[in-house]
Amino acid sequence: MSLLKKFATVGGATLVSRVFGFTREMMMASALGIGPVADAFNLAFRFPNLFRRLFAEGAFNAAFIPLFARSLEEEGEAGARRFASEIFATLFVVLTGLTVVAMLFMPALVKTIIAPGLAACIDDPETLRQQLSCEDRFAITVAFSRIMFPYLACMSLLAMVSGILNAFRRFFAAAAAPTLLNFILIGVLAWAWWRGADQRTIGFLMSWGVLAAGIGQLAMVTIAMRLAGFSVSLGRPRWTPGLKRLLVLAGPAALIGGITQINLFVGQAIASYQPGAVSILTYADRPYQLPLGMVGVAIGVVLLPELARALKAGRLEEAQHTQNRSLEFALFLTVPAAVALFVMPEPIIRLIYERGAFGPETTEKVAAVLGLYALGLPAFVLIKVFSPGYFARENTKTPMIITGISALANTALSVLLFWSFAERGIAMATTLAGWINALLLFEGLRRQGLWHLDGKLVRRVLLVLVSAGLMGGALLVMLQALERWMGADPNVIHQSLAVLLLAGVAMLIYFALAFATGAADRSLVMKLVRRKRAAG
Repeated sequence: MSLLKKFATVGGATLVSRVFGFTREMMMASALGIGPVADAFNLAFRFPNLFRRLFAEGAFNAAFIPLFARSLEEEGEAGARRFASEIFATLFVVLTGLTVVAMLFMPALVKTIIAPGLAACIDDPETLRQQLSCEDRFAITVAFSRIMFPYLACMSLLAMVSGILNAFRRFFAAAAAPTLLNFILIGVLAWAWWRGADQRTIGFLMSWGVLAAGIGQLAMVTIAMRLAGFSVSLGRPRWTPGLKRLLVLAGPAALIGGITQINLFVGQAIASYQPGAVSILTYADRPYQLPLGMVGVAIGVVLLPELARALKAGRLEEAQHTQNRSLEFALFLTVPAAVALFVMPEPIIRLIYERGAFGPETTEKVAAVLGLYALGLPAFVLIKVFSPGYFARENTKTPMIITGISALANTALSVLLFWSFAERGIAMATTLAGWINALLLFEGLRRQGLWHLDGKLVRRVLLVLVSAGLMGGALLVMLQALERWMGADPNVIHQSLAVLLLAGVAMLIYFALAFATGAADRSLVMKLVRRKRAAG
């Protein structure tokens, strides 16, 4: 299977998950808006969801796959099974203990880590006047967090099983598993709407839905692993050289691979000081997660095994080619998406969310944040491209230092900008921190002589920027022409047609320019077309 086909397999499965995620967010926005229940659910879900993004979307794989592949090559399947069982037993015991402790001390966790703003609210109730009192907001956040926290354990175990599947080049099941979460939550929201449930009840039902989805996703990848002819056993945890090496690699890998989610988590903790800000950030996060998930996650999952194999075999030229083509592919799809999200965030947010409890004023706030997030989209994808260059060589020290610098910059900027620009300040901080991280990662590879930009890549990236810029200009002209179809309280059919027309024409312009100028690899496209014709 070619590198492009592997990207397409993982990216396609992730795209399906993100599309259903859109549907889930649309229904949730209509039911809860940006009220206190929405804030409580988003705060409670962000913590376990942070670990899903850290582990399930590539970071655990960054540490596990090279070690598992080495065991498979040097000791055969029996050795690989023994190594995997050692890791599984340790993970299971540690995660069980962590879950019990966290659930017992959840009020303290919410006060200090998840939502410190709620503690400030309780100390000074006059600062916030909403549907629910400060004590009620704090109580439901603690309750939702307790229900959903075991999801963290499920996602961590899922990450290990996914790493085994990816090592065997079985990418689809792990990429498709997150879709189950969206299916369950869509079903919960539909049932709540049919029953006419109140917002607090909806929040509790969604929290239980998250837990059910975690168990279901773990079962799904475990079945896929068994179908692939591999299994692990649950034994007594033991301290082994393999476990020690994994811990040395996995901690920094999780920090580096999940920097985007860490930045968002920090931003939401700070945003908890202002009612509604947490939900605004969450709703703005979903649209730009679509291209980030489709491109960034696909590259992060596929590039590491390919790069590791090329380096272990001493094929340095192939490794350089793989890195450059991955960067080229990432920017070819990400830059136009970032331009479109920056130029027209309000029509997109209005079409997706503006109904029920989600009004025009909320649309403006969420759109402003989405436009700022869009500026950081290429950076977040580039982090996924540059990180495997370190992980494949089992170097985690350098990127860990870089990620630490980025995380500190994000925290400092978030605190500094939040008090002047509210949730927009947090979005600015997240974007700036993403670019700091991406640029430092690339410079580290370049200085060590581990990445050499070829002329083909430089030329195509410049042409991608020109093509995307011209597409953005065309979008601005079309937005003015279609303004009356996309204003406040529009006809939903007219609005949908206008946004689809904008997206369709923008794509046509961009791809026409890209193929005409050579920004896209025309020879590769023709090769794929000929292959499909031959297969047909």
